[in-house]
Amino acid sequence: MRALSVAVLDEELPFPLTSGKRIRTFHLLARLARRHRVTVLCHANADRDEQLAAEEACHTAGIETLVVSRTVPPKSGPGFYARLAGNLLSPLPYSVSSHASAELASAARQFAEANEVDVWHCEWTPYAQVLRDALGPRLSETPWCVMAHNVESLIWRRYAETAGNPLKKWYIRQQLRKFERFERWAYSHATAPIAVSREDADLMRAEFGARGADVVDNGVDVDFFRPRRDVDRDPARMLFMGSLDWRPNQDAAVQLFTQVLPKVRASEPRATAVVVGRRPPEWLRELAANTPGAELCADVPDVRPFLARCGFLVVPLRIGGGSRLKILEALAAGTPVVSTRVGAEGLELTAGRDLLTCDTLDELPELAARAIRRPDELAETAETGRERVLKRYSWDLLAERLDAVWRSVTSEKARAKPAALSSVL
Repeated sequence: MRALSVAVLDEELPFPLTSGKRIRTFHLLARLARRHRVTVLCHANADRDEQLAAEEACHTAGIETLVVSRTVPPKSGPGFYARLAGNLLSPLPYSVSSHASAELASAARQFAEANEVDVWHCEWTPYAQVLRDALGPRLSETPWCVMAHNVESLIWRRYAETAGNPLKKWYIRQQLRKFERFERWAYSHATAPIAVSREDADLMRAEFGARGADVVDNGVDVDFFRPRRDVDRDPARMLFMGSLDWRPNQDAAVQLFTQVLPKVRASEPRATAVVVGRRPPEWLRELAANTPGAELCADVPDVRPFLARCGFLVVPLRIGGGSRLKILEALAAGTPVVSTRVGAEGLELTAGRDLLTCDTLDELPELAARAIRRPDELAETAETGRERVLKRYSWDLLAERLDAVWRSVTSEKARAKPAALSSVL
């Protein structure tokens, strides 16, 4: 089959593999770069050393790169709050306006003029705006995909439901409305909107006018994550993993330290909770230091030793979308999983057989305490869960699915001119 030229628009180069998004992006693009010309156009990584390592890793994998000098503004400090206030005057949600730079749009425009691009692939929903800025009216005649790692408006809806401060809740609702408008445009105009779960695909079709939504699940490197039979597990050691600069994971860590852990320790005094993740804010470090039985390990080079020693992965998420790579990694490594329903949504796993789940966060302490008391029963769920992961969630299989999507948007049928790019903002 003919090799395609695929231009990928993204936030930054997806390396090192320290977040779920980076893991997914790198593994899929590295596999598809073996058969296609894949070029990533993106902003610079904030860390210069990280940028150099990312360029080397991408080039080794056969991924071409075009990096503009601008970095995405940080989500902290006085400037961040000033930008949030300024966004009240923008029709775009903050996560879109802060990523939609003139520099990257100009680079994409020049790349389109100098190269025959078969498919444009927006690796995160906000980057559909970059493509829109770059191509203008030509976008209606261009085959392009948008990769929805999450349906962002679903996350903002859950933020609004859990926010306590009235002013914060009001601002979140403004962002929610903006994201609903933006996602309605992006999913209805993309040649191929792509979801990471059937639930998200159904939502994109039902609420956002997607004419069709393909599903390319999240996955796991099944050769990298393997059970360690030479390490003894501590049944009372709970582990949570996640990028700690992402608010749903921050909220989950707070719930673990302040709600789940104290209640579990009330019935199981030996219980401990370890949170592993990159870029934790200082306030979260302080919370861990002041919580009995809690530990925070930041920016670790390898999560596998933590997976091997814990009794189980706990996923106290109440805000989120998409699906959890952390659960797939744990099960591939033979680590049991105890999760809220929100934490496990989007995965084709069976509660009670492949992992333990509860409907609400309030029920999680009792479920976790029971898991500590019954490690043998819990281990059985890890074995069946691992079998399911091996059959369904390998990156090789998922790369084939994404390849099929790319090829479908280049077909003559997909090239038929879609609805005009009417402004919805």
